[in-house]
Amino acid sequence: MSLSQALEFSWQRAVIKVGSALIAPDGVNVSARFLLPIAEFITASREAGKEVIVVSSGSVAAGRAKIPIHHRASIAEKQAMAAIGQTQMMANWQRFFDFPCAQVLLTADDLHDRTRYVNIKNTLRELLLHKALPIVNENDTVAVNELKVGDNDNLGAYTALVAQADTLIICSDIDGLYTADPRKHSDATLIPRVDRIDESIYALAGGAGTAMGTGGMRTKIEAADKCTGSGIQTLIVNGRNGQVFDALAQGRVQGTLFAAGQSNNTARRLWLAHTLKTRGFIDVDEGARNAILQRGASLLPSGIESVSGYFTCGDAVEIRCQGKAIAKGLAQYDHKDLHQIKGLKSQQIRSVLGYDFGEVVVHRDDLVLMGGLGTPKP
Repeated sequence: MSLSQALEFSWQRAVIKVGSALIAPDGVNVSARFLLPIAEFITASREAGKEVIVVSSGSVAAGRAKIPIHHRASIAEKQAMAAIGQTQMMANWQRFFDFPCAQVLLTADDLHDRTRYVNIKNTLRELLLHKALPIVNENDTVAVNELKVGDNDNLGAYTALVAQADTLIICSDIDGLYTADPRKHSDATLIPRVDRIDESIYALAGGAGTAMGTGGMRTKIEAADKCTGSGIQTLIVNGRNGQVFDALAQGRVQGTLFAAGQSNNTARRLWLAHTLKTRGFIDVDEGARNAILQRGASLLPSGIESVSGYFTCGDAVEIRCQGKAIAKGLAQYDHKDLHQIKGLKSQQIRSVLGYDFGEVVVHRDDLVLMGGLGTPKP
């Protein structure tokens, strides 16, 4: 795609996700090979009054040479590699800039907890205010599988959400989203713009067992889905092509642009929609479904057909109708209480339980609707 063919775009605060293949191309040591054009773009953008946050992989790869092993690394060994490599990864970024780089290490648990989520938001805001460059990475030194976000594409999306960015730029090893895997199909063509992410877009990523489907294009589409539904435009560009960043500096996209949807979500609703882990499920009847989707109503106990999972008051639950997710919200009652009051009128709660926390099970202010793919939507 030539510069004259590139799509125009504008932005003010962007999160740039840079993966291990760009940070440590040989899989062992950090390198400047692909980072200089990205660093130059960051510097030029800051000089133009824009704000940038980097989500960077590479700590495990950077520390791998310091812990030589001849077998598949255990979790503890990878955590040790990350602990050593984290300083090298940060030093590799810092050498490009004459302003401070700030290390921000996160786990999925940090994003799920409301207090820590707000603290992350405040920290990023202060770093940007003081002209530092936040470098975000998953805290691989302590995170195990159940505490991990899992991939830095989605970590980039979560960072864009918590930072209230208007743009997420995902640096890939291909030019963007194609009609098919360009490494397997010579007739595959680049899709320059996606206005709506649906099943057909996810299908382009391939199945879970394909090269593009495992930690590849699918996670990038997932990240774009999270962001565009919350009013954040998302770009997939080739991080190995320096000309891409020359184009971005001129307000043009050489890659794929996922257009931002309209969103009136508050920061609290973004947190609820995308980062709070679901602890249980509430199945409702058609009447409750219509009240929630069409009238923006709260969920009352009378509309509940069944309850599953183990959750307490204040935990996130998924609300379903006929097996399809329709909403996500914070439960006012725990699973034991709901088993007793499901199907009852609100006025009966106190007589059955001996107490009540109000007439609703999930208040409409603590509820977000789900899109057609089971993902939250504005």
